[in-house]
Amino acid sequence: MGTWDIGPFDNDTAADFSYRVDEAEAGRKADVLRGAFREVTGTGDDYLDADLSVEAVAAAALVAAQCPGGEPVTSYGPKEPLGVLPVELRAEAVAALDRVVAEPSELLELWEESDGEEWKAGIRKLRAVLADAGA
Repeated sequence: MGTWDIGPFDNDTAADFSYRVDEAEAGRKADVLRGAFREVTGTGDDYLDADLSVEAVAAAALVAAQCPGGEPVTSYGPKEPLGVLPVELRAEAVAALDRVVAEPSELLELWEESDGEEWKAGIRKLRAVLADAGA
């Protein structure tokens, strides 16, 4: 995975995920995000693959962008409009983020080897926007 910064779309896997979101039919984009969340939350206590985590973080950023206080997704995010996302995705996004930062998580391990605190702060901020919006 090529990573150039700590943002949700600052890596190759998230950029590829954006393309998958763009390629989904207009009425199915939320399903792509939901699928990313469920891939992560469905791992239970098993080791969580970094690529799955990256996609869930990117999906959470897309949901949070539609919440009060959420930041717009710009570079490397989907180019096509998402439409209004279901409010129910907020809780799924929170659950996925919680799993990404819980052991055993490959992405967490990778970030703890470098800028882990800054990355975790970004995840906490993303989670707070989603939770404050009624997740």
